Amino acid sequence: MTIFSRMTDIINSNLNALLDKAEDPEKMVRLIIQEMEEALVEVRSTSARAIADRKELLRRQEWLAAEGDEWERKAEVAVSRGRDDLAKGALGERNKAREAAEALTRELEIVDQTLEKLNVDVSALQAKIKDAKTRQNTIVLRGKAARTRLGVRRQLSDHNVDDAIHRFELYERKMDDIEGQIEAYDMGKKTLADEIDELEQGDTIEDELRELKARIGSGQDDAKSS
Repeated sequence: MTIFSRMTDIINSNLNALLDKAEDPEKMVRLIIQEMEEALVEVRSTSARAIADRKELLRRQEWLAAEGDEWERKAEVAVSRGRDDLAKGALGERNKAREAAEALTRELEIVDQTLEKLNVDVSALQAKIKDAKTRQNTIVLRGKAARTRLGVRRQLSDHNVDDAIHRFELYERKMDDIEGQIEAYDMGKKTLADEIDELEQGDTIEDELRELKARIGSGQDDAKSS
């Protein structure tokens, strides 16, 4: 096996591998966009849960604020009735409610930050999906064209072009041999036209001979008279 043959085998093998690995461009682009849309749905679902959590935290915070105000009112009633012991207990409950409300404030800040980030993610994903859909047809056409070119290249490699050209040249040489045999077979054979042409050529030579003799004779006569 020659070096060229080995190189051809290697190239063919690589082309086959590339074509086998090449995915359907339309299918791949569609799947990529689908994955991006699914990610967008997931982010929106997460945002919806965060919004719901925020609303619940706000309700609890409002309830705790109202609860703290109610314990403060009760403390005032206890003081007005001379029951400092009850007033202290009420103030303690008021402080617990306010501390719980303050803790919810910190949780709300975390939820708000999360929602802000999710909003950025949603905007980015929407922009990417829009861009992908805009470029989808171009990518599909490029992928199909590349796959077609790769397939054609593999076919050209699989069918040895040099061998085909060599066989064509052999066939052409065979035609030359046949035509040569036909021409050789006709050599030496005179057609009716050839024989008539020869007769005409013979008459022309006879005429030229008579003219030559006439010129020579005329020249000799002129020499004798002088």
